[in-house]
Amino acid sequence: MLNGLYFLARPALFAMQPEDAHEATLRALEAGLYPRQLGIDDPCLSQLVMGLSFSNPLGIAAGYDKDARVPDAVLGLGCGFAEIGTVTPRPQDGNPKPRVFRLVAEHGLINRLGFNNNGHASALAKLSARQSRGGIVGVNIGANKDSADRGADYVKGLEAFNAVASYFTVNISSPNTPGLRDLQAPAALDELLGQIMATRSKLVASGAPRRPIVVKIAPDIAEDDIAPVCAQLRAHHVDAIAVSNTTLGRDGLTSRGAHEHGGLSGRPLFTRSTAMLARIYRQTNGEIPIIGIGGIDSPETALAKIEAGASLLQIYTGLIYEGPGLIARIKKHLTVSVRRAGVSHLGAITGRNASAWATRPLV
Repeated sequence: MLNGLYFLARPALFAMQPEDAHEATLRALEAGLYPRQLGIDDPCLSQLVMGLSFSNPLGIAAGYDKDARVPDAVLGLGCGFAEIGTVTPRPQDGNPKPRVFRLVAEHGLINRLGFNNNGHASALAKLSARQSRGGIVGVNIGANKDSADRGADYVKGLEAFNAVASYFTVNISSPNTPGLRDLQAPAALDELLGQIMATRSKLVASGAPRRPIVVKIAPDIAEDDIAPVCAQLRAHHVDAIAVSNTTLGRDGLTSRGAHEHGGLSGRPLFTRSTAMLARIYRQTNGEIPIIGIGGIDSPETALAKIEAGASLLQIYTGLIYEGPGLIARIKKHLTVSVRRAGVSHLGAITGRNASAWATRPLV
């Protein structure tokens, strides 16, 4: 029924500009106009990851709720966690419009938003107001486009949100802020993570809670750079890795607008992001939890991410094409898959196909 209602509404949403449709869905969630999950999650989907207890592995990726407007609605839809942002110290408008383009034939999306958000103070006020409601709510932090010291911007994010964030995601992989991906180079990554971990240590020493640190990487990392990047992530003891952000690749696309500048998400990203995920899983010997992102638009693709090495999942573009019913469908399929495997929990099937996925080309 839920998906039927969505597909009745979808023509109207798709008649809007993508950003206007996005705003319409946010306003609906703010108004409480969304279906709540019925019942509780099957215990086999629960996991302890990064020291946090997730009732299920599914979340909505950063970029949907940039300003912490609807984390409780995301949880109410049946997600096991929410993530707000990317949020920067100062408000910024992002890039000029139009900056989001649907690729309907491929079930994809291109965006060049550029970290448009209302800044730390606005998001902090909203998260502080809802803190007593509980639930896992992560904060995705970034740097202002015109920042003279991007490392300092990430430090400000940790300091600002430590009291209200369940975890932090360090976004160094958006293609829409010039030079941001340079922070993934091993030497730059070493310096940045050194600052971030030193800041966390100071916060903990002052009596503040220790918050897990997730690093979000691009699917476009060169094959030869995977090992040194993973070495830095391991050396700094990051709590998880998010794989991946959008891609600059455009192979095989035919939709109008396919060659617009920006990051590509959705179904065309699935193979590349999953092959990268498996490489990261194998390079880290499965010792660092991975959040699998990119091209999840069906129960089958969600399971494939888990089997490639993901402990948690995030969806976004798939919801645009499949509707909110996708959340329940994925959870049901994962539950059935765990039972069929003859195991008692989802973690037992994490990475079981990583070797096969890791040999697939990054296309």
